[in-house]
Amino acid sequence: MYLGLAISVIFIVVVARLLLKKFHPHAILLIAGLLMMVIAGILNYSLPDLKKPTGFSGFDLFALLKESFAGTNSKVGLMIMVIGGFVSYIEKIGASEVLVELALKPLGLLKKQPHLAAIAVIPIGQLLFVCVPSAAGLGLLLMASVFPILTSLGVSRLAAVSVITACTAFGIGPASAITASATTISEVAVVPYFITYQIPLAIVLNLVLMVSYYFVNRHYDKNLTETVMPPKTMTNEKAASTIYALIPVLPLILLIVFSGIFPFLPSGIKLDTTTAMLISLFIAVIFELVKTRNVKEVLNSFKIFWDGMGNIFKTVVTLIVAADIFAKGLISLGFIESLISLSQSIGFGAVGIAITMTIMIFFASMLMGSGNASFFAFGPLIPKIAAKFGVSSTSILLPMNFAASMGRTVSPVAGVIIATAEIAKVTPLDIVKRNIIPFTLAFITLLIYHFALCF
Repeated sequence: MYLGLAISVIFIVVVARLLLKKFHPHAILLIAGLLMMVIAGILNYSLPDLKKPTGFSGFDLFALLKESFAGTNSKVGLMIMVIGGFVSYIEKIGASEVLVELALKPLGLLKKQPHLAAIAVIPIGQLLFVCVPSAAGLGLLLMASVFPILTSLGVSRLAAVSVITACTAFGIGPASAITASATTISEVAVVPYFITYQIPLAIVLNLVLMVSYYFVNRHYDKNLTETVMPPKTMTNEKAASTIYALIPVLPLILLIVFSGIFPFLPSGIKLDTTTAMLISLFIAVIFELVKTRNVKEVLNSFKIFWDGMGNIFKTVVTLIVAADIFAKGLISLGFIESLISLSQSIGFGAVGIAITMTIMIFFASMLMGSGNASFFAFGPLIPKIAAKFGVSSTSILLPMNFAASMGRTVSPVAGVIIATAEIAKVTPLDIVKRNIIPFTLAFITLLIYHFALCF
């Protein structure tokens, strides 16, 4: 009965080891998924259904891959590509930088309290991350703007870079790839998921991080002496005016205004994330046209959007497809049924298996250095688990959503950790050592708050 589960666990361990050795994650997840389906076929397990079977099981595997590409690109893939293109465009025109500069102005009030200034960056950065959902991108923007401010106040380089990476710990909001995937899987609208589920949990976890970082960094900084050389400020080629700060938050404003939650607004108008991003893109183009008064240059700037979409396709969307095949491989081997059966036999209910999945995805993110990769791999398994236990998919997906992005923040191989460490002239492992205590506390809080109080 548990043969499929045992084989699945072996594959998960092997995949984790290969990812830790920096093998290409797309290839590893894809090949592992296909191999699991081959083994499942040999063992006479049920394989995923195909809309149009080829008539030969060997070819069916590749037909399944084709259907995964087609299904992903027509749904969540298109949304994520448009988000990626929009983020690239607003970064290029300087809108992201203006938003960051404005958001960080309140730090000037805490000149005499350097460690309070440091933890004040966390909630500000989290708000920015909702609008600029690129962990490495936002991390670099904050390194250019807030890092010199904090170090000039007397905060150590490690303390400053640790709170900056903490700003990218929660992948929430309509522009987040994990949110897009979670809402697609759970079939919950993006805005209600963000407002009703993500925000309350994010507030609690941000408070835990702020308190823990204050004491952890103050403790480590006591006996630390260093000469800080602030990094060169990364500024946009053409200075953008203050009004450009509105552009990154436009999609969020549009989605909330036309979500139907305001009774005094026309109820017939509803926007999805992709449409809101496209509307915001064209508004950004109008801003650029007014600023530059160069039609040719502005029209040529669309290339930035297309390039951004292409970059997201080759990194994130293809990863979603590879992870989807990996998930289908696990399902083919009876991983879900065996896990549920095992959990029930040892007395686990819905809470027990949900905690297990949350812990699993946290460590998967640590190993992969990518919250997206781990969530895309395990997220699609949840509806079947939730149905077996008679609970909502959202109740299990929500903590996994947070755990996936939190795990990335304590991974020495994560892009945001490596990039910020390079600028701060510290090692990724040094940042992880500063992050591990606050995020361990935050992760424990996540489990207690969600499963004990809200589940």
